[in-house]
Amino acid sequence: MTAEVEVREVAQRARVASRALALATRAQKDATLHAMADALLARADEILAGNAEDVARAETDGTPPNIIDRLRLTTERLEGMAQGLREVAGLADPVGEVVRGSVLANGLELRQVRVPFGVVGMIYEARPNVTADAAGICLKSGNAVLLRGSSSARSSNAAIVAVLRDAVAASGLEADVVQLVPGDTHDSVKALMRARGQVDVLIPRGGAGLIQSVVDESTVPVIETGVGNCHVYVDRAADLDKALAIVVNAKTHRSSVCNAAESLLVHADVADAFLPRVVAALQGEGVTIHGDDAFGGHDGVLPATDEDWAQEYLSLDIAARVVPDLDTALEHIRTWSSGHSDAIVTEDLAASRRFVAEVDSAAVLVNASTRFTDGGEFGFGAEIGISTQKLHARGPMGLPEMTSTKYVVIGDGHVR
Repeated sequence: MTAEVEVREVAQRARVASRALALATRAQKDATLHAMADALLARADEILAGNAEDVARAETDGTPPNIIDRLRLTTERLEGMAQGLREVAGLADPVGEVVRGSVLANGLELRQVRVPFGVVGMIYEARPNVTADAAGICLKSGNAVLLRGSSSARSSNAAIVAVLRDAVAASGLEADVVQLVPGDTHDSVKALMRARGQVDVLIPRGGAGLIQSVVDESTVPVIETGVGNCHVYVDRAADLDKALAIVVNAKTHRSSVCNAAESLLVHADVADAFLPRVVAALQGEGVTIHGDDAFGGHDGVLPATDEDWAQEYLSLDIAARVVPDLDTALEHIRTWSSGHSDAIVTEDLAASRRFVAEVDSAAVLVNASTRFTDGGEFGFGAEIGISTQKLHARGPMGLPEMTSTKYVVIGDGHVR
């Protein structure tokens, strides 16, 4: 059986299952999410055994330690996955929400109502916790989900999906609302990207290469997520103590995630005072600075190239530049930003307003770390990813962003 046939078969099963899920009550979905959480912990040994196979294979293959850390599951991480499912159960159900409504002049009642997409495909790398997160968010928003994780996590994902499917079925919903896409080769990924008509939307989560590949090759509509070349600009009117804390937090709090700062811009008027402090603080946290000539006068700073300005390092590296004015900072961000999250540190209201108005990113922050661009931090409770595109959803995608809408029109014999 070819990969295309296999993927279309699971997609068709997902389509059938999604119809019943779309009609499920919030109580049914929430009970299922709690059952899924309980099952992850009750069958932790199965999941950890599968994960141990993946980790051993990665170590044998010489996979970098930071990637192995993303791959590795522990009892504590499983407890976090289970808690995430319970938190999703506690969120408001977006399905059926009336976005807007009115009675038209002719007496027709008009309502725009949230409805599920139907079938969501997830293509993602390394982290097996995404398997449970995506399954929970899709189920709560009424969507069946087809999960295609990386081959490096195939044993972990298979074990997690088996546990979740059993919990879904035991709760009275159809197990096929959660499925693993069959196959370990790129053929199965390609088949999922070409399943237009059976899969309603694809969401890739991973590095720039994966996301660009899905965008370029997919015939299924794609929501781009995650690539984060995020900037922090320290303005001439910045409080330098605030600036130092924000830069260090944005870069080092968790360097391997998409909302970590990858580029630092400093206004020339504060460079003499700020550069020695920020270089010492970042290097003290193990950060390698790739800087322009102004930064290059400090020990240990490597010369920056255009490749550095464009880089999403996802590591303890940062590109750094001194700029003569706000205009140059804005032009640099327009040129190199991935449109994820960019921040200004300033006490100048006019400068902050210009920055907010002219920086075209999913999140623009004033006197705050880029690390706050997160569904949980924004109060959404859960997110499927952070969209960097402009259609349908932008920024952290919570449950409402996992729905579409339809119009319900009620008349009384009305004709046009």
